[in-house]
Amino acid sequence: MRMIKDTYKDAIRTLNTLQTNASYLEQVKRERGDPRAQLEAMRGFLERSGLQVEDLDRLNIIHVTGTKGKGSACAFTERILRGYGLRTGFYSSPHLVQVRERIRINGQPLSKELFSKYFWLVYRRLWDTKDEAQANMPAYFRFLTIMAFHVFLQEKVDLAVVEVGIGGAFDCTNIVRTPVVCGVSSLGIDHTSILGDTVEKIAWQKGGIFKPGVPAFTVPQPEQPLEVLRDRARECGCPLYLCPELDAFEAGTQVLELGLAGSHQRSNAALALQLSRTWLQRRGYEGTHVLQDVLPGAELSAQRSVPLAPTFCPSDAMIQGLRDTEWLGRTQVLPHGPVTWYIDGAHTTSSIQACVRWFRQAALNEDKPQDGSEVRVLLFNATGDRDTAALLKLLLPCHFDYAVFCPNFTEVSVATSADQQNFNVTLENALTRCVENQKTWTRLMEEKGGPWLPAPLEVGGLLQPDPLREALLLVPPAERPLNSTSLVFPCISHALQWIAQGRDPHLPIPASKVGAHLHPVATSGAVLLQEAATIRVLVTGSLHLVGGVLKLLDPMLSQ
Repeated sequence: MRMIKDTYKDAIRTLNTLQTNASYLEQVKRERGDPRAQLEAMRGFLERSGLQVEDLDRLNIIHVTGTKGKGSACAFTERILRGYGLRTGFYSSPHLVQVRERIRINGQPLSKELFSKYFWLVYRRLWDTKDEAQANMPAYFRFLTIMAFHVFLQEKVDLAVVEVGIGGAFDCTNIVRTPVVCGVSSLGIDHTSILGDTVEKIAWQKGGIFKPGVPAFTVPQPEQPLEVLRDRARECGCPLYLCPELDAFEAGTQVLELGLAGSHQRSNAALALQLSRTWLQRRGYEGTHVLQDVLPGAELSAQRSVPLAPTFCPSDAMIQGLRDTEWLGRTQVLPHGPVTWYIDGAHTTSSIQACVRWFRQAALNEDKPQDGSEVRVLLFNATGDRDTAALLKLLLPCHFDYAVFCPNFTEVSVATSADQQNFNVTLENALTRCVENQKTWTRLMEEKGGPWLPAPLEVGGLLQPDPLREALLLVPPAERPLNSTSLVFPCISHALQWIAQGRDPHLPIPASKVGAHLHPVATSGAVLLQEAATIRVLVTGSLHLVGGVLKLLDPMLSQ
């Protein structure tokens, strides 16, 4: 192994050579026909790193899967149990700004020093055990999963909340033999090329995390996928329960306050209550009391033969934990002067629907400008095999004045943060996807009777040269009508600069001018954005886009 400095940056650069998520997905596609081979390969990597599968039993794992909301459910669960004075580990994906966000101790991302320490420990062990029979290194996500297990064991956590990467049955986190409890958040369509093209097929994959004798909980699901989960649980002897709605826990006048906004978070919070209570009970902790005298399995839910989990009176620690939960990039609002950013990493049809409900309600609750000059902007990108047209169609009711599309690159320059590098996506390919998304948006607007053109504000006189606007690169229009209200920028930074027009005090104005491809839409839109009393921006479609936006809007996240 060649000599490499043991710094955080060197660790991230070396990690990136293990392939990024796109390559991992391709690897999963190739291997999905033989799940035993996948888990055996993971077991081999784990053993080469110095751990046995049996070692993971000491982590008291809470294993959570689902299509949408699994990360939020994990965040609620971790925060609740931390409130009991327990030392928690939390493994999640993807990261938003820095890779070390994926591995947390007591809610905090692993420090750069600890990340470097454990990265090189695991990397060198795997590198040194390569031979003719085991010449490969684990891919990006597999490596981080192994590294997380090392961190949690050596840092002596009391429990680890582990979020499934993709699916469940074939996911590398499913090497865990005996979790304390499992959870399934809301199911929907995503990663169809890997998991299948129906909710039933996806439910089969998700149910693959069920283990004999290990209790599992699911939020309410459509009837057929719920039946699939039930059958999967019965096959392996897993007791499966359906979570009651959060309303059932709000006895009397008590209303549970959630740290995460949006009505869709209530089912995630209800799942977290069941997961945390079951973990506490199975590990001998006291302090939770049954509200209704209903034993698990004694009452059937309205949805076929899945027993309804008992409701109980949440402890003070549970109530406080739900209230204090933070999870960046999910229904997050950043008020920056006249510009308010509404940020949500929704990327499936069901999560976009929830995002639209949240955004419309959140915008409705904000004070309206007295002169009525409010401009709404959509900043969107989507990756992978997702049906972009279906996602964009769901966003039409928000009545955006402008739609802006850009890749998930923070800057045009390749010298960007190593944490956010993706060697498998070129700028050209990403821009091609953005232009296609723009064409789709224009077509949807026309079908709906648009485009909706905002009335130009009277600014008096001629448009004056704007040094900020001259600093932006704008992708030239391709077969687009001049009255379109959509734009494509080659990076997140340029998109944010055009949207904010120098009015966001947290967004630095670039010092250098890089030339501009001025277009009538960019010019007229800039005038509206400069003069509007309020600018409301919804950022959605991709967690990677959200991460790049947060990195630029809140530089402290990179520290």
